[in-house]
Amino acid sequence: MGILNITPDSFSDGGRFPSVAAAVDAAGRMVEAGAAVIDIGGESTRPGASAVSAAEEIDRVLPVIEGVRPFDAVVSVDTSKAAVAEAAIAAGAGMVNDVLAARAPGMLEVLARSRVAVCLMHMRGEPRTMQVRPEYEDVVREVAAFLAERASACRAAGVARERLMLDPGIGFGKTVPHNLELLRNLPALSCDGLPILVGASRKNTIGQLTGKPPAGRLAGSIGAAVFAVTRGAAMVRVHDVEETVDALEVVRAIESGSQWRPGGAGCRRA
Repeated sequence: MGILNITPDSFSDGGRFPSVAAAVDAAGRMVEAGAAVIDIGGESTRPGASAVSAAEEIDRVLPVIEGVRPFDAVVSVDTSKAAVAEAAIAAGAGMVNDVLAARAPGMLEVLARSRVAVCLMHMRGEPRTMQVRPEYEDVVREVAAFLAERASACRAAGVARERLMLDPGIGFGKTVPHNLELLRNLPALSCDGLPILVGASRKNTIGQLTGKPPAGRLAGSIGAAVFAVTRGAAMVRVHDVEETVDALEVVRAIESGSQWRPGGAGCRRA
């Protein structure tokens, strides 16, 4: 999953795409590099981020969704607002990536009326306050229980199991030790065998471990993505698609023991 933030204030790439054409061009490069999903967000969810209205978020993401839709990739909208999700689905989005796990008013109903894929993420608190002394008795057990409850709520509302994916929410209301514990225990977070998405790319945990600013966290982000996949993650959400795909191709070739062919590992878009 390639990250495409249409925001002025995202922690790593805010303001990077000053026009719809620039954003669509970036999405095209990610698809060519191996992204199977392009995740388009119009509101930053970094710690301390300010909220934006549904109307402003829609104005940011809809032109980009329409521009990316012809590409050979699923278009995902990164939103927790029902109105934004509904507009994005109507514009061609095939996935809703929701940091609030369908807890906002109206979101369950929008998802139930659609046929799109849904990613439910765990977050303690909300973006403005989520990193203020987050505490857990057992972070793995508590995150797993939350994700199971939200998956159950979606299924009760009419969202088919086959449409659901779970995200432990690395960096969302968690300390560095919490994040590392979740990554070590990814299989324990999947209720009913639902696939897990991991998004650790360039986040503060990588910075704390490496001492690097967001722009210098490529190697650390790749390390986290590769580890997540080896622990069973079905998808990784990343800023640096080409480099991450290259790393995963090498790991897959080593693990599979298949005969190597120049440029023919066949792991891209897997």
